[in-house]
Amino acid sequence: MSAAIKRALVASPTPAAQTAAEELRAAHDWVDYSDAELVVALGGDGFMLQTLHGMLQQRRILPVFGMNLGTVGFLMNDWRPKGLEDRLTRARSFNVTPLTMRVETVDGEMSEIPAINEVSLLRETRQTAKLEVTVNQRVVMPELVCDGILVATPAGSTAYNLSANGPILPLGSSLLALTPISPFRPRRWRGAILPEKACISIRVLEADKRPVSAVADQHEFREVRHVAIEIDRLRTLKLLFDPEHALDDRITMEQFIA
Repeated sequence: MSAAIKRALVASPTPAAQTAAEELRAAHDWVDYSDAELVVALGGDGFMLQTLHGMLQQRRILPVFGMNLGTVGFLMNDWRPKGLEDRLTRARSFNVTPLTMRVETVDGEMSEIPAINEVSLLRETRQTAKLEVTVNQRVVMPELVCDGILVATPAGSTAYNLSANGPILPLGSSLLALTPISPFRPRRWRGAILPEKACISIRVLEADKRPVSAVADQHEFREVRHVAIEIDRLRTLKLLFDPEHALDDRITMEQFIA
């Protein structure tokens, strides 16, 4: 990427990220987000998701080069203030397609929100959730008794999905992971790998007695009755990575970590 590209700098409110932002502001020229062609984001994975959700909400999507000043930083590059111009020039671009979650609550309220990593449904009380799972208008599981269930994108397959023993999906595989969380019945069901074009519908059985929440990345809806999930085919996010530490390599290498 050319050094002439207009760049905006955004940073997490944490002290480490704010200190790093001050250093970069003193060393480089920056523009407001409204005038930028590229964004440099300082923080952790949570801040990266927040930044990407903001772009989707504003309907102004720019390439993002993140630098890790958080905890995990799976979606981020290493924090190195020197050589930024060269890093941006050499950066590899990866497209990430978000999900769209449509929610109906017990009270009949309807909402729609994107999810970059995953959509998860979780029981709200000590009682297990009872869920009906439908894929492409076909009921594939009339009753799943569990703590919850999630749908993960390839970019999110190494996050909550992996912790729930779901599969790691290669970036660009055009697949989704449908993963149960602590399934009780059927006890041996470990989930499914679905084509990206699949439309997934989850109905909460006994929603009044067994309340369930739905979470799209960091956004939660309580006491839901029905959730529909599918790929957002109209919007694509673009993440930039150092060639030696790119997102597809990270996802691949997660399969070899004991």
